[in-house]
This record gives sequence, structure tokens and C-alpha cells, in this order.
Amino acid sequence: MKSMILIDGSSYLYRAFHALPPLTNAQGEPTGALFGVVNMLRATLKAGATYVAFVQDAPGPTFRDQMYEQYKANRPPMPDELRSQIEPMLAIVGALGFPILRVPGVEADDVIGTLARQAAAEGIEVIISTGDKDFAQLVDGHVSLVNTMTNTRTDHDAVVEKYGVPPERIIDFLALTGDAIDNVPGVTKCGPKTAAKWLSQFGDLDTLMARADEVGGKIGQNLRDALEQLPLSRELVTIKTDVALDVGPHDLGLREADVEALRELYTRYEFKAALKELDGEAAAPAPAAAEPPATRTLEAAMAAPDAALAAKGEYELVTTQTQLDAWLERISQAPLVAFDTETTSLNAMVAEVVGVSLAVEAGKACYIPLKHIYPGAPEQLDREATLAALKPFLEDASRPKLAQHAKYDINVLANHGIAVRGVAHDTMLESYVLNATATRHDMDSLAKLYLGYETIKYEQVAGKGAKQIGFDEVDLDTACTYAAEDADITLRLHHVLWPRLEAEPGLRDVYLNIEMPLVPVLAAMERTGVLIDTDVLRRQSQELGKRMLEIQNTAYAAAGHEFNMDSPKQLQGVLFDELGLTAKVKTPKGQPSTNEEALAAIADDHALPRLILEYRGMAKLRSTYTDKLAGIADAAGRVHTSYHQGAVATGRISSSEPNLQNIPVRTEEGRRIRQAFVAPPGWQVLAADYSQIELRIMAHLSGDEGLMKAFQEGADVHRATAAEVFGVGPEKVEPNQRRAAKAINFGLMYGMSAFGLARQLGVGRGEASDYIATYFARYPGVRDFMEATREQAHRDGYVQTLFGRRLYLPEIASRNGARRAGAERAAINAPMQGTAADIIKRAMIAVASWLRDRDDAHMLMQVHDELVFEVRAGHAEELRAGIVERMQNAATLAVPLLVEAGVGANWDEAH
Repeated sequence: MKSMILIDGSSYLYRAFHALPPLTNAQGEPTGALFGVVNMLRATLKAGATYVAFVQDAPGPTFRDQMYEQYKANRPPMPDELRSQIEPMLAIVGALGFPILRVPGVEADDVIGTLARQAAAEGIEVIISTGDKDFAQLVDGHVSLVNTMTNTRTDHDAVVEKYGVPPERIIDFLALTGDAIDNVPGVTKCGPKTAAKWLSQFGDLDTLMARADEVGGKIGQNLRDALEQLPLSRELVTIKTDVALDVGPHDLGLREADVEALRELYTRYEFKAALKELDGEAAAPAPAAAEPPATRTLEAAMAAPDAALAAKGEYELVTTQTQLDAWLERISQAPLVAFDTETTSLNAMVAEVVGVSLAVEAGKACYIPLKHIYPGAPEQLDREATLAALKPFLEDASRPKLAQHAKYDINVLANHGIAVRGVAHDTMLESYVLNATATRHDMDSLAKLYLGYETIKYEQVAGKGAKQIGFDEVDLDTACTYAAEDADITLRLHHVLWPRLEAEPGLRDVYLNIEMPLVPVLAAMERTGVLIDTDVLRRQSQELGKRMLEIQNTAYAAAGHEFNMDSPKQLQGVLFDELGLTAKVKTPKGQPSTNEEALAAIADDHALPRLILEYRGMAKLRSTYTDKLAGIADAAGRVHTSYHQGAVATGRISSSEPNLQNIPVRTEEGRRIRQAFVAPPGWQVLAADYSQIELRIMAHLSGDEGLMKAFQEGADVHRATAAEVFGVGPEKVEPNQRRAAKAINFGLMYGMSAFGLARQLGVGRGEASDYIATYFARYPGVRDFMEATREQAHRDGYVQTLFGRRLYLPEIASRNGARRAGAERAAINAPMQGTAADIIKRAMIAVASWLRDRDDAHMLMQVHDELVFEVRAGHAEELRAGIVERMQNAATLAVPLLVEAGVGANWDEAH
């Protein structure tokens, strides 16, 4: 099928200018925007479209300026450093062979709209390359949009999801919301949500205007006040599709490149990668921002941070309405805005906003204090009024935003009635996906590693320990320097991290398609929380206490006297001095250890170590769950955990405060705690769990015929393994043989040695070695996969999941044998565990999208390979089927993905 790419040249130029640092060549000429545009165009060439055009606004007024003299009146003049890059940009565009269209009297949007409609009418697939939301009105079955800055494509369904209205209602939508960038008036305080609601209710703008009296409240009066100017606003935002042009789609073929002109331009502006490609040294165009000019390069910033990225910024303290209005205008025009909140608490569920910081270009940011309350604090802007002014921008999904650990800010702002949308990037996740093991992913660590920048620490402005004050007590000047720096550094980090991700398609896809879409899903889960029955927990605490006392008395009898079971020193004396047990695990100082591993190692030698382990397990359950959960529940009886995306190198999600992933599932006490996780009246708990997902992934990755056959036939894989290892028919496998096979299946996947397997099974090391040898003889594909994975890890220094996530292994070449062996074990396990993590994240995104418009289900928890929901009782079976379907379709493997789901009054009953 023939295709056409229409490039919104102005959009390209502005986005590149704001996305990259202010780069220059050796002569001091600005090159940042030029460089970004050139690399996007080189990538466009690779797409191989039949027709292509680069469309740029022509100088001079257009028909819209004649219609409305205030049109675009608020736009600041173009910066000189940007203006100076227009002509060289057009020279390079022309030399590359792109037809350039600049039509006087109309905007580039109208030229693109006309060509798009003409091409679509002939059945040509049209892609409009832009970041401008106005083009959503052109989307149809033949026309889609692509945003090269965020690597997102917008078709009909994406328009509906993004704006809440179909493409044919975008013009009405824009007329109602107005456009601050173009100074198009809308209905005062009508944001995207209100506009979509009205259009859904009334159908179109004309009907809404005719029935404006039916809209109540202050917003209804605002609508009636705007009735006279709404037709003009609609005309201003309507892209013309009937411009008289001298060319048509078939006139826009790509011309032969002027190689000599390109060589001269690339040499002048020091575009090294482009020069190499021109001379045949590079096989493919580099991604945008992959290799910048020689002077002040991003490449240098990646390897050794340069001085510009580490320079101190210029920060503005915003305390007047005039200043705020100026910043509102700046963020309305910026292609990407970094934002951050300062709050009263690290607990996002209860935190209140103290101030907001914003940055639209590297080195320049502001802090808007809203609730600093120390004695003598200067007057500040009203918090609610200021947040209301920021709300339209923060809730506009079409305005790309950037944050460091965005989930926290999303939940904090939700406390103030703001539903943040359009978070396109999160520097914490950029770093995490780029290299999960290179560093911690907090801002201070990232700034030091990637920018060579030493950030101001919280303790420097608020003090330490008992003398630490709240941020609302920090003086405004100090607060401004600290808070504005956060937004500034976030933007600078993005300039370094994002190009690196863009240059790695696998990592980029993990970031854009898994991690970023998961942020709002996790934020919603945290806010929903899970309902607990405090009475059940109270009874369990009493029962655990009683059982602990019984164990304690039994332990005293085993020792021959009373002792403090919580004292490591007294335990050492009883176990190793009095009872004469041999210590098998030592502390770093060479003393006998009494940790869990040490006690498990001697548990078969005497009853006392087993009693201590049982006592500790119950004490942990009591202190962590049965005693604690009721105390941290909110007024509605719900507990809100915090989920962490950037904590586990393999991609697993972890949780804390409380950690809901550590409740034992195989012990009676752990299952009873799950009985306290309940559903509200009229609702039920639904738990859906992937069955043996990592073994299924092993079967897929290894391609082993025996393992795949067991899963494809729906056999009990542990029984099948037992039959192979022990040489008996599946029907004759005994329970202890199946348990041994299960230990082998999972143990080998985690790199377990014969010694470890022997200890787990309670057999001799030689017997365990025989089991392993037999296993690999029966499943040679698994052995080959493990060997190939070890070789790849040593060769590349990392391993990958099925979806492209990488786990770097810095110890894989260590001279220390234990460390090297540990890295090899991690290399074997990471593809399985990481792929499982990616699959359940994909499932969460798919299920959340399906549930978005429903009011009969809430996703509550993610625990290892399990998702937990509360569902309306009458809809449970329909929801179970829909959830299972989406979880099983989250990946396509060579063996079936199986999800087991149950419904009950509580979490335990749902299993």
C-alpha cells in the first residue's frame, strides 16, 4: 500500500529546541534544534514512505490573523538562537531530498490537512509527524499521527482514549477548552474532562450551545457567557482541508539527496554520525539525539558529565500572580515540562502540597511556595487557587510532563482533586530500565552519576533527626533553591537518559510500553487500598501470642532452662556452648551465627533450632501484620501499600509500608492472615494467579521438547519431571518423588548446585548429582539454554528478558569465584523471573485499561504472580473470565499461559 508522511516542520523545530541542551559547534553557532530535526529526518528516511513532505509555516500573517487580531498574540518572540537555525534546517531538509512546502496566507497545519485529505481519498495511508494535538481532528481510517518525541502513534481509538471524544468531535472539543498557545478563547474553566462530558451528553457543540440553559452551576454560566465567541473559536481551531495548492500527493516523491551539500552542512555543524552515514560508514540513521555535535556533546555527558550539565541553575521564587501567569504561559507552550511537589509527608496518601516546582528548559526553573507556615513567612499565593490554575495543564493528557518518581506526585496531587495525566517520562524509570544495577535511582544518585552534579540534600535544608523540621517550615529562599533544583535536574537528567534509551529499541519499548503505562495503574491501586477486618486480625494476634508462649515453654524445656529467645548472644550460648551443636554458618567476625540460614542448617540436629525458627516466624507475622495492619488502616478500614517499580533488578514489583508480598502462603498462619483481607458488603475478592509461569517461560526460552510437551498437553509438569528422573510411569510417581522433582525444576532454574539440592531434599550429594544429571539428560534443551545463557552473559555482560529488559551483571567477570558463580546463577534465573515480571506488568496494564470505564471492579494488589481484585458479587463470573483472558493474552509463548482464578469473601477463600 502506498504511504505518505507529512512532517510538521514547526513542531519538529520547537520540540527539538526545547528537548535538547543548548548545543553549539566549534564556531559557537547554535545547533541543538538543528541536530534534533536532522536526526528525526534521517529516521524518517528509513521508514521508506512513497510520498513525503516537510511543511513549514510561511512568513507573514494568515487568514486567522484577519479573523481574530488577538490570534497568537501572547506568543513570545522566537529566541534568536532558534531563529538562526531555521535557514540551515531548511537547507539540510532540501539537500536530503524532502519536498518543502511553505504556503503564504495559511498555516502549515492547513497545508498538511489538505494533503492528508487528498491522499486519504486516494487510499494512501497518511502519517502526520507532529506533537500538535490539533491534528487529532484529521485522524480517520487512513490518517494517523506519530509523535517522534514520545514514540507514540495516535489512531482513532487512541484519540478517544486520550481526549474522551472521537476525532470528529475534536474541533468542538478544542473550541470549548480553548488554546492558550494560540490565544484561542474557550469556555472559562472548561477543561478537557468537562468538554468531553458535555460533548458526550449533548452530541456536538451546536446542540450544546442551543441547550446551554440546561448546564447548571458556575461552569454553566461560563458556557452561556462564551456563546457569542464559541463559533469564532471553532473556526480558529478548524484545520482547513481545501487549500489551493500547486502540488498534490503524487508530486511529493523523495528527490535524490545532494550529497555534496549535505557533506558541507554536516561538516559545518559537526554532525559526525550523519557524516559517517553519508560516506557509507553507518548502516542506518541514528535515533534522534543519539550523537550530538562535538562541542558540548550528550555523548560526553553519558560517559563523563560535562561542565554545562553540572552548572548551577537560575531559579525564580514565584510569589505574585503576575509571576504565576508568566509561568502558566511558559508551560502552556513548552513541549515538555518537568514538575515536582514539596509536601508535608512522605506518605502520599496523607501528604499535602507545600509548593510546586516547574522547569521548561535546562538550568532555569521556578518554585511556587503555597503553604510555608514558619513565623514571619512572607505572603504566598493561595494554594487552592494556584492549584486550580495549574489543574488544566496537569490534567491535560496532550501536554507531555516529566517527573522523578511521578507516582508519588500523582497521588499527592490527587489529594487536592487533581487527576494528573500526560506524564510522558519519569527519570527514575529511565535510569532503571537503562541499567537497573548501575546505581540507585533516586535523584541525588542519578545527578551525581550522569551529570556530575552534587544536589542539595534534604537534610541540608530541613536538618536531621529529632531536630528536623517539616518542609513547610523551611524559609522561602532556601526552599526555592532546593525545590526548583529538583525540577531542573529532572529535566537535565532526561536530556541525558532519554537519548540513550531511544538508541536501544528493546529498552525503549520496555520503558514506553511497560514501565510508563504502569505508573498510573500502580498509583490507582495505592489509592484504592485493600479492606481489612480488624476484628479478625485482633483475634489472630491473640492466637499467635498464645502459640508463641507455648513454643517458648517447649524451647525452655528443650534447653533445660529459661533464656531470652530474642537474644543472639544467649542463643549462641545455649545452642553451641551448652548443647554442643556444630555451627555451620559464621558471622563476618567468625562467631557462630543464629540467623535463619544458620538455624535451618542445624534444624535436623536438634529440636531447639526448629522451635526458634517457628517462634520467629510467628513473631514476624504478629509484628508485621496482625498487630500492625489495623494501626495503619485509614478511616474506611483500608490499608494502602506503596509499590516500587525501580527496586528489583529483574523487573519485579516490590511493596512496603506494609509489604503485602511477604505474607506466607504455604503456612496455616499466613493463610489465616489472608482471611482478614476482605471485600465490602455486596462485593467479593477475586484472586487470579499465573500457574508455574517461570517454568513455562523456561520451556519457551529453552525450546526443550519434553518440557514443552508436558505443558502443551496440560500435564502435571512436576509429575512428568519425576517420571523422567526416577524412571517410572507418571501414574506411579509417589508424593515424595513429585516433591523432589518440584525442587529440581525450581532449583535448577535458580542455579541451585548439587550441594544445595542435596540439603533441600535431605539426600546425599552424590544422589543429588545423579538427579541433576538425569534431569539434563531428559531435558537437554534446558541444559543447552543454561550454557548458552552463561556464555552470553560473559560475552555481553548482561542477559535479557523476552521483551528486551536487560539485567547487567557486573560480577560476571569477577576474579572472585563465589561472586562470579553468583552472577552466573543470576544470569540463568533473570530471563525467567524478569520475563514473568514483564508479563504480569503487561497484564496489569491490559486489565486496568479494560476496567477503566467499569464501576464493578478494582485492582487491589499485585503479589508475585498474582493479581487481587474486589468485584461486585453479581458480576464476579463475567469479571473472572475477562481478567483471566487478558492475563493469559499478556504474552504469546510456545506453551500455554495458565491463570487460575477464584472468588470468595476474603483473599484466602478466593484461592
